[in-house]
Amino acid sequence: MNYRPMTAGDYEAAYLLWENTEGMNLSGADSREEILRYLERNPGMSQVAENGDKTLAGTAMCGHDGRRGYMYHVAVSEDGRGQGVGRELVSRCLAGLRQEGIEKCHLMVIEGNALGRSFWTRIGWEERDGIVLFSSNTF
Repeated sequence: MNYRPMTAGDYEAAYLLWENTEGMNLSGADSREEILRYLERNPGMSQVAENGDKTLAGTAMCGHDGRRGYMYHVAVSEDGRGQGVGRELVSRCLAGLRQEGIEKCHLMVIEGNALGRSFWTRIGWEERDGIVLFSSNTF
């Protein structure tokens, strides 16, 4: 498995992976333009895993606001699961955040995404109680 920072050239394969990942919801914020803007604002932070034949096996989008880190779209192809790919992608993202002086990282998992919740619990992340997420469009 080859791990490297995500680039604009990975978008189409990443989007296809996300579309085929159970429990992942996509929106207009996942357009090519929006994802490339995110990558530009957080250079080198987001990671991909490639199989030996250069097909995409996993993604982890990562960035920060100067205070806290955030991860999005951590996804591993079905044939890549159970091999430590997700764990390695997360590890690389956390290392990048540490280099930036960021001490804590958050992520959101859709409540009904049992597969995602199981993964994060298994690798030692804490599910938080007492936090309610509010959202609003800016226009």
